[in-house]
Amino acid sequence: MPQREPRSVEPREPDEPLMSHRQIMLVLVGLMMAMFLSSLSQTVVGTSMRTIADDLHGLDLQVWVVTAFLIVSTIVTPIYGKLSDIFGRRPLFIIAIVLFLVGSILCSFAQDMVQLAAFRALQGLGAGGLMSLPLTIMGDVLSPRERAKYQGYFLAVFGISSILGPLIGGVLAGADQLLFLEGWRWVFLFNLPIGAAALWMVWRYLHLPAHHERVRIDWWGAALLAVGVVPLLLVAEQGREWGWGSLMSIACYVVGAVGIVLFIVVERRMGDAALIPLQLFRNRTFSMATVLGVFTGFGMFAGMMMIPFVLQIVHGMNPTEAGLSTLPMILGLMIASIGSGQVIARTGRYSFFPVIGLAVMAIGYGVLVTLQFDTPLWMLLLGQLLLGLGLGQLMQTLTIASQNAVDPKDMGVATSSATFFRQLGGTAGVAVVFSMLYSRLPETLQAAFGRQDLRADLASALEDPSVLADPGNERILGILQNPAQIGGALNEDSSFLNTADPRLAAPFLDGFSNATTGPFWAALVVVLVALVLALFFKAPPLRQKSAMEEAMQQRAERAQLEADASAPGSVARPVTASNPIVSEGAARRDGGRSGTS
Repeated sequence: MPQREPRSVEPREPDEPLMSHRQIMLVLVGLMMAMFLSSLSQTVVGTSMRTIADDLHGLDLQVWVVTAFLIVSTIVTPIYGKLSDIFGRRPLFIIAIVLFLVGSILCSFAQDMVQLAAFRALQGLGAGGLMSLPLTIMGDVLSPRERAKYQGYFLAVFGISSILGPLIGGVLAGADQLLFLEGWRWVFLFNLPIGAAALWMVWRYLHLPAHHERVRIDWWGAALLAVGVVPLLLVAEQGREWGWGSLMSIACYVVGAVGIVLFIVVERRMGDAALIPLQLFRNRTFSMATVLGVFTGFGMFAGMMMIPFVLQIVHGMNPTEAGLSTLPMILGLMIASIGSGQVIARTGRYSFFPVIGLAVMAIGYGVLVTLQFDTPLWMLLLGQLLLGLGLGQLMQTLTIASQNAVDPKDMGVATSSATFFRQLGGTAGVAVVFSMLYSRLPETLQAAFGRQDLRADLASALEDPSVLADPGNERILGILQNPAQIGGALNEDSSFLNTADPRLAAPFLDGFSNATTGPFWAALVVVLVALVLALFFKAPPLRQKSAMEEAMQQRAERAQLEADASAPGSVARPVTASNPIVSEGAARRDGGRSGTS
């Protein structure tokens, strides 16, 4: 049998980059376009949701619109990560953008809140990829310390979209009609030109070296993940209406628990091919970053979804004004993100940022829990600024820690898993805080109407002939004439507060403001628990090479060893799956699993 000629491996100079600066920048431009699309869509909808809910007569159903998007995008996030590890980032990224755009078109033609929730779920199918794949691709082409230097570009995109989103959403939602459609419908149609530009950029410039392996796809894991997560999120949303001990709630508990147990069993059997490989959690850094990501997601979404409602209902702002009033949070996030990124790039140290960030977030929620309906606006703005300063130190730090803790072959699944658990915490946060809000609202409204000072002002207004004759007070006067309606008066349409006499509206504003205190307290407790855990967060130093460079080096070493083993007279062992090549970076990470910094 003829001997096979040994294969020569072209060595690459140690200091020679795998991609040039121009190639990296073109890839980053494509990623930034997609990230702009994703972040803009969320901020645009946030400030316009009250107008949409009022127009479609379903303010109490708006939680379904929000959580349908979050649940679906959360479930598919790890699927995108795993499939991108197998089939490459580019095709999955293109699919994500197309699904997002189709969902946007359908959302713009929704006729009720149920349809809008369904179409937002379709939009979420694409958003799951837009949330995780840009971070994964950054991990492919940049080393962790280099990543911090490029964070400024992404933060600029995020900041611009966060500033423009609320303004655009407010302007569009405030327009009665635009080109024969209600103004709020353009909140979704506005995505189309941006999405088309992002799709072209990704198609034209996102070309990365691909390495495909024949592996099993964990479809059972994906299905069981949905079975385990969705029922628990549903009961978090609907528990107040069903009853926490009702048959429906108990069924959700049982189905969710069984789904999670079966998911873990399947993931163990799938090994490296698992949707979320369980061996990743043996790494202390990855595990702690994941847990902190869940708590961070809860705290982030609880504040970001609740504050616009407080601004619009309690402070009487229109969507545009509410959008402008969220700028302190965005400003704080940008300042803290840029600052922490520069420190990480120069020192390579990052384990202390979660502690500082969570402490600042806790102070921010400490301010928010003290708010009353007549508290000066600057107190709410201060609370937002502190939340932003805290979040800016957490978001990129936890993602970098997760990526730094795994091997290059797991970059996609690790990044998507970190995003998945953060989104899971955020979805749970939205469900919990809105469930608490609307379950407490009848009680707090009743208490507000029992306040002597507010009752005196209310009686004075009802004796004023000009108040009774004002058409703007007609709706609220009808509610006041039927006290049984007061508890649910804000569930479907709160727009009557915009035109009502301040003395008539005051009890409703006081009741709503007091109802938000409970959700803010829940977020504060979650953040404080995370702060205690963050005290034990330790991480190894950041690597100097990108995931793509490490993967290429490992393949070159494996190929060279195979060539050496097959050479005539060689006594080297053949390279097999049980005799893996361990890169310098992997060895260093293994050494860091003890948690040393």
